[in-house]
Amino acid sequence: MKVAIDMGVSTGSTPATLDLEELLATRLLVQGNSGSGKSHLLRRLLEQSAPWVQQCIIDPEGDFTTLSDKFGHLVVDATRTEAELTRIAARVRQHRVSVVLNLEGLDVDQQMRAAAAFLGGMFDADRDYWYPVLVVVDEAQLFAPAAAGEVSDDARKLSLAAMTNLMCRGRKRGLAGVIATQRLAKLAKNVAAEASNFLMGRTFLDIDMARAADLLGMEKRQAEQFRDLARGHFVALGPAISRRPLPITIGTVETSARSTSPKLTPLPEAPVDAADLIFTASPEEIARPVVRRPPPPPPPSTTELLAQLTRARPEAEPVPQTLFPEIDEAERDAQVDAIMAELLGDPDASFRTVAVLYQDFLVRCRIRRVPGEPPALPAFKRKLAVARVSPDKEVAQSDGWQQALTMSETLSEDVQGVFLVLAQAALVNAPCPSDATLARLYGTHSASRARRLLTWFEERGLLVVRLDFRNNRVVAFPDLGAETAAGDPNGPDMLVDERGAAE
Repeated sequence: MKVAIDMGVSTGSTPATLDLEELLATRLLVQGNSGSGKSHLLRRLLEQSAPWVQQCIIDPEGDFTTLSDKFGHLVVDATRTEAELTRIAARVRQHRVSVVLNLEGLDVDQQMRAAAAFLGGMFDADRDYWYPVLVVVDEAQLFAPAAAGEVSDDARKLSLAAMTNLMCRGRKRGLAGVIATQRLAKLAKNVAAEASNFLMGRTFLDIDMARAADLLGMEKRQAEQFRDLARGHFVALGPAISRRPLPITIGTVETSARSTSPKLTPLPEAPVDAADLIFTASPEEIARPVVRRPPPPPPPSTTELLAQLTRARPEAEPVPQTLFPEIDEAERDAQVDAIMAELLGDPDASFRTVAVLYQDFLVRCRIRRVPGEPPALPAFKRKLAVARVSPDKEVAQSDGWQQALTMSETLSEDVQGVFLVLAQAALVNAPCPSDATLARLYGTHSASRARRLLTWFEERGLLVVRLDFRNNRVVAFPDLGAETAAGDPNGPDMLVDERGAAE
C-alpha cells in the first residue's frame, strides 16, 4: 500500500509528497544550519505519518515532547539506567507505542550512552516484533561524530555503533532511520552514506555545501544555491521523494516546539536601585542551602561483577568453614601487614601491575605460612592502597582519616592510594607531594598523568587545588576541613628519597 506524506509544496505550487513505504526501505538524511527549519521539517514528517507508522524520536533538547499532547506519543525520560532504557525499548517494539526519548538535562556523554542503550534495545528486539518503526534522530552529529571530541571514547564507540546498526542493518529489522544534522562534515561518513533520500537546507560553510552537492549529484558550481535557501526551504532528492533535485517548501505543523527562536522585546525601564537589585541577595537565596552533589560511583570491576552474579544465584553453595578455626585474627592481620610493608619496600613496586604484586603477595604468604585463606584480589587492592600510605597511629585513629577511607571507597583501586596519600598530607599539614611522587604512586613515570589525576579528583568535588604566590601547590579537602602545606609540584620523588635515607 502506497502512503503519500504531504510535506508541503514544490515549484509551481505542486504538492510535494513523500512515499512512506519507500522511505521505510531507503532512509532519510536532513541537513541544514541552525535556523534553517530542520526541526520544523521533522515535525511535519512526524505529524503527517503518525497515523500510519510507529515512531521513535531521539530528542536531545526535548523539543518533540509536545507530540504527546495531540498524537499520543509516550515521553521516556532518559534519566534512567542504561539497562532500564534497553528494556523499555524492547517493550516499545513489542507493544508498538510511539515514543519520544527525552535527553534534555543530560550532558553529551550521558546523552550518547542513553541513546545507544535505547537504540540497542530496539535493534535487539525479538524477531516477532520487527514491525516498521520510523526512528528520527535529531542533531545526529552528536551521536555519530566523524571524529573524537571531548566525550569519552567508550561513550563515542557505543553511540556510533548504535547509529551504524540503525542505518546499515536496521532495515531488515523494520527500523527506518531519519537523521538530521547541522553539519554534514561532522557526521560520520559511514552513517550518512546509508541514506538514499536527502533534504538539504540552508548551509554556509564551503565544506558542507560541497558535500551536500555531492550527495545530490549536483555540480560544484551549483553548491552556492544552498546559501540562498530561506528558512523552511529544502532541496530534495531520493526514491521516496524525487528522482531529480527538487526545491520544496515545508508546510505548516499542528504542534509547536517548547523552545522557539528568540524575538526582540523592548527593554524595561532601568530601575533607580539597579545596583541593589543585582548585588543584594534575596532572602530566598540566603536561606537556600548549598547542595554538594556526591561524586558518581565508579564502574564495578570484573571481580565485583562476578561476585554479584555469584551472590545472585539462588542455588549458591554454602561457604565452606575455615580449616583453621583457632586462628588468632590479630596475629594473622599483623603478618599480612608485615608482608604488605615488605612488598612495598621494593623500589619498583609502584611500577608493577596489581596482578603481579598479588601473585608475589600470595607466594610470600605461603612462605611465611600465614594461616587461613589469603585475602581475595579486591581485598588485596584495598590493603595495597592503604599500605602505601601507612599513617601513624594517631592519624589512623582520627575521624578525618576514617572519613578519608570512606571517601576513597567510591574510587577505583588504581587511584585510591594517590587520594589517601594526599588526604594524609592534608590531615598532618605536610607539604603537598610533588608530581613525581604522585606519578610513582599512580604507577607511571609521567608527571602530566599525575596532574591530570588531580584535575580528575577536583572535577568530582573531592578536593580543591590552588597555587600560592610562589607557584607551590596546596591541596584542600573541603569534606575533611584540612589542607596540605605548600609543596613544590616540580620537586623530587619523595618516595625514592625516603627509601634512600632509610638504606
